[in-house]
Amino acid sequence: MAVYTEVSDEALEAFLGLYDIGELLSFKGIAEGVENSNFLLHTDGGSFILTLYEKRVDAGDLPFFLGLMNHLADKGIKCPVPVKQKDGTLLGELAGRPAAIISFLEGIWVRRPQPKHCAGLGEAAARFHLAGRDFDLKRPNRLSVQDWRPLYEACEGRADEVQRGLAADIESELDVLEKAWPMGLPQGVIHADLFPDNVFFIHDKLSGLIDFYFACNDAFAYDLAICLNAWCFEVDGGFNITKARALFQRYQTVRPLEAAELEALPLLARGAALRFLLTRLYDWLNHPPGAFVKPHDPRDYWKKLRFHRTVTSPSAYGIEV
Repeated sequence: MAVYTEVSDEALEAFLGLYDIGELLSFKGIAEGVENSNFLLHTDGGSFILTLYEKRVDAGDLPFFLGLMNHLADKGIKCPVPVKQKDGTLLGELAGRPAAIISFLEGIWVRRPQPKHCAGLGEAAARFHLAGRDFDLKRPNRLSVQDWRPLYEACEGRADEVQRGLAADIESELDVLEKAWPMGLPQGVIHADLFPDNVFFIHDKLSGLIDFYFACNDAFAYDLAICLNAWCFEVDGGFNITKARALFQRYQTVRPLEAAELEALPLLARGAALRFLLTRLYDWLNHPPGAFVKPHDPRDYWKKLRFHRTVTSPSAYGIEV
């Protein structure tokens, strides 16, 4: 979450008039994340999140995202849901951007996850994957292996400005992953962005998932590879096998992984690391002036990528094969 577009008092008042959520008490930006502009709304009817969908979000995807939240909530997954306007509409326009108001989810995200938090994530991810099986809408993953080279090329050869030799390293990795990317794995709706700041806890118990704006149809094991990168490395870059073991063990109590998924994990983890290295590299090099958010350092994911290159078996992730 972040703030890229400012909203005037007059425009906000007119927009809120389309809803029956009470009188505005407070309104402030949320300066976290990288994609959309988000604001915390308090009214005498409750608390809500106002989201303005920025240019990198395709407006045509919004029915998928908003519909998915409703579908998951109906299946018992704890997540925010879009609030309807008085005429039943879920999506409007504010400050020249598509906009929606989403229900507020109680909880906090954990800055330094422990194995117990990783276990909670594993169970929630498995339940999410099962709950999305009968969701009717489809959305391809537009940040998968076929999209990484164009994303790298959009950085216009500037990778070495961030770290000497990074360009050659990325090009070599692209060559490997484009040839060897696992295909035919079990698929369905994945979150694709289950970072710690998108998973809320109350007293160490997972209270819900947020931010579904990268959700798409792809391999379930790829979603786990994203989680592995986001949750199982320490601040110093070291891999924590105890956290990884907790993540996978709890996931498999709900949805056991197939042999092909386990075998593919090292490559999927490399791909997930490269995907976030590239998006962070692009954002680092193209940071919008005046945005109230600091871009993430892409070198963190370069370090994770280097670790995954050394992995030859899923047992390195604490998984019993």
